[in-house]
Amino acid sequence: MAHEHGHHQPGTHQHGHHRHGHDQPGQLAEMLDLDAEVLRDYYDEVIGWAAAAAPDRPRVVDLGAGTGTGTLALARHLPGAALTAVDVDEDMLARLRRRATEAGCGERVRTVRADLDGDWPQLGPADLVWASASMHHLADPAAALTRVRDVLRPGGAVVISELDGFPRFLTDPAGSALEDRCQAELARLRREAGMHMGEDWGARLRAAGFELEGARRFAIELRPPLGAAALRYAQVTLQRTRDRLGDRLGGAELAALDAIVAGLPGRDDLTVRATRDVWIGRRG
Repeated sequence: MAHEHGHHQPGTHQHGHHRHGHDQPGQLAEMLDLDAEVLRDYYDEVIGWAAAAAPDRPRVVDLGAGTGTGTLALARHLPGAALTAVDVDEDMLARLRRRATEAGCGERVRTVRADLDGDWPQLGPADLVWASASMHHLADPAAALTRVRDVLRPGGAVVISELDGFPRFLTDPAGSALEDRCQAELARLRREAGMHMGEDWGARLRAAGFELEGARRFAIELRPPLGAAALRYAQVTLQRTRDRLGDRLGGAELAALDAIVAGLPGRDDLTVRATRDVWIGRRG
């Protein structure tokens, strides 16, 4: 899911899909849902890869499930699966339950509210653990991977999908330069917040006793003309960027960003460019 989700207060950064004070209600949830819709081909490919690592009727755990993008896609690809979606945000989980019911797989999906930096509830034994854009939020990734190993049956697999930040949309020189500036400022925020961005999760998996079964980088580029969902995705993402950086950009930069957000609906030169890295580890 993805989607970097900003800096955090201690104790509230454990699940990858949390709400911030400057988020409009439902804004983050909408961005996650749009991410799933706009990047559907990427998700289908990754979920297909993950599903191939699981047995026929697997027990699947989605850590930091958010609005359920991964949970529901796994349910589609694995019709025999029983799924447990874990998140700290009860509003997100309620949305996930509604979506699962609408998709006709509600009886196969259970939700568990838990702080992954605290004590974990009983989640296993699982055949597949899915963690999309959630591991970088954990206070102690090494401890979390040890817990993931405990949740998995011997022979079970964990799939970690991570991102390098928000997608990029702007192609004109002035817009690209401003987007570069925003990306650098967001990266600084993440570092200040202690997020584990840019980690070699393959090395971390091996250190936790997993066998690294595969690692792939997905370079996503959607070219113009973009559909309505992708335009809305750009709007929500850039508005969130503006909200996050309100006290970190100069007045002229904020005014330029406001003008870009306001002018998005009439543009035909936008792209969606994003990079996602995915690792699969196997418990021996």
